[in-house]
Amino acid sequence: MLTGERTLPGIPEETYWFERHRAGYQVALDALADFLPDFLPASASTSAPGSAPTSGSAPLPILDSGTGEGYGAAMVAEATDLGVWAVDIFPQAVQHAHLSYPAPVFFCADTAQLPLPDASVMAVLTLQVIEHLPSPQAYIQECARVLAPGGLFVCATPNRITFTPEGRPKNPFHIIEFSPLELNELLATTFTQVCVNGLDDAFPGLQDALINAALAGKPPPDWAAQQVLQVTAADFHLTGPESTTTALDLMATARKAPSDKSA
Repeated sequence: MLTGERTLPGIPEETYWFERHRAGYQVALDALADFLPDFLPASASTSAPGSAPTSGSAPLPILDSGTGEGYGAAMVAEATDLGVWAVDIFPQAVQHAHLSYPAPVFFCADTAQLPLPDASVMAVLTLQVIEHLPSPQAYIQECARVLAPGGLFVCATPNRITFTPEGRPKNPFHIIEFSPLELNELLATTFTQVCVNGLDDAFPGLQDALINAALAGKPPPDWAAQQVLQVTAADFHLTGPESTTTALDLMATARKAPSDKSA
C-alpha cells in the first residue's frame, strides 16, 4: 500500500507526498541560506562520519537525520555545495540512496544513537522523522549533542490538528504527533530561538481525500487522483506562526546556544 511515509520519485500515485517532502527540504534550504553567513566563519572541518572535528578552512557538514530515500540530502548537497552526511536506520534505504545520489555521505545507524562526535555538524535537518520515534525528547537531545554551538536545527512533522483531527483514526506509522504548541514546547527544552511555522498546499481538501482513502484501503476519488498528478513542490508555501493551527505540516527552526558545549 502506498502510504507517503517513505516516498521517492517516479511513482505517480505518490506525487503529492513526494512533492510535499521536497517542499519541506526547500524550506530547510531557505533556513540554511539565512544561517550559513553567520555560522561559516566559525566552523571547522571533518572528513567522515565518526571522525572528530578539526580546525581548518572547510566547514562542518550538514546532517540529514532520517534521510529515507536520500533525495532530500541530495537537494541540500547540490544547493549548498557543502558536505552532507545522511543517516537512516534501514539498510535498504541507505543502499538505495547511496546508489542514486553520489554527493551525500550515506550511512546506516539508529538516529537516536548517532555514531558521531559531539559538536561535529553545523546543522541537523530532520524532516518527517520525529513522529515515528518513541522518545522525541531523547532524539532532540541527541541532535543537540552532535550540533556545534550555535548550530541550526530544522524539523518538519505533520500537524496533528489537521492530520489526525478528532474522529480520524491515527496513522499506524506514527507514534507521536504534535500540535504547534506541543512541538514548540518540546524544542524549547533543548534549543534557543525556536520558531514553528506551517506548510500549506494550494489544493483544499486533497490531503483529507488521500488520507481517508488510504485508511479505507481504497483508491482516492477520481478528482483527487487527477489532482495528485499535477502537484509540484511550488504548490506548497510557508505560513507564519499565527497560521500554524490550520497548517498541514509544522516547520520548525531552532538554534543550539552558542555557549552550549554539553547538550
